[in-house]
Amino acid sequence: MENLGVLALSVFTSLFAIVNPVVNLPIFLELTSSADAAAKKKVAKMATITAFCIVFVFLILGKSIFDFLGITIPAFRITGGILLFYVGFELLSSKKSSIQSNTGQLRVFDESVAVSPLAIPMLAGPGTIVAAMNYTADQNYVGMLVISLMLALVMLITYFAFIFSERIFKLLGSNIIMVLGKLMGLIVAIMGTNMVIGGIKSAWLP
Repeated sequence: MENLGVLALSVFTSLFAIVNPVVNLPIFLELTSSADAAAKKKVAKMATITAFCIVFVFLILGKSIFDFLGITIPAFRITGGILLFYVGFELLSSKKSSIQSNTGQLRVFDESVAVSPLAIPMLAGPGTIVAAMNYTADQNYVGMLVISLMLALVMLITYFAFIFSERIFKLLGSNIIMVLGKLMGLIVAIMGTNMVIGGIKSAWLP
């Protein structure tokens, strides 16, 4: 039970830091600036459900994909760790991660923004998928259930953050959101480094 608690906390922290719902609020507000409250709620719901489904598919089929392509767990962890470190480094550098999201300059409201760029790649980007799949390597069905529940919890929090985005943005202000973004970037970079170390150890040590 203790191990499951540690797993749940680790998965939640990692996914929350990468999905970063608070820091993504300005992006959501920009993309839905011309939408009414009902449309914003619909977009938030569609984006988070779509993102959950995408990452969940990778969680379930991840091992099968590895076996089919001949990918080893150590190689995946090392590559995934480098990818996560890059995401965190860009966040620390006050850059919008080029591999995590690329919203462009969308000004005209279209509900399709719920799928792209909100769900893909902003919420369910490579960083999110890599972080989630990293925890499935040695898990049984109970562990997989815990990981899936933590993913659902992060997406639920993201949904409510989007729904109340205007209030949260006014309450926190742009400066605090920027600080939170850098903090999340540091956490993601550390997790990436830890994944690389774990991958090297599992590759060279019995």
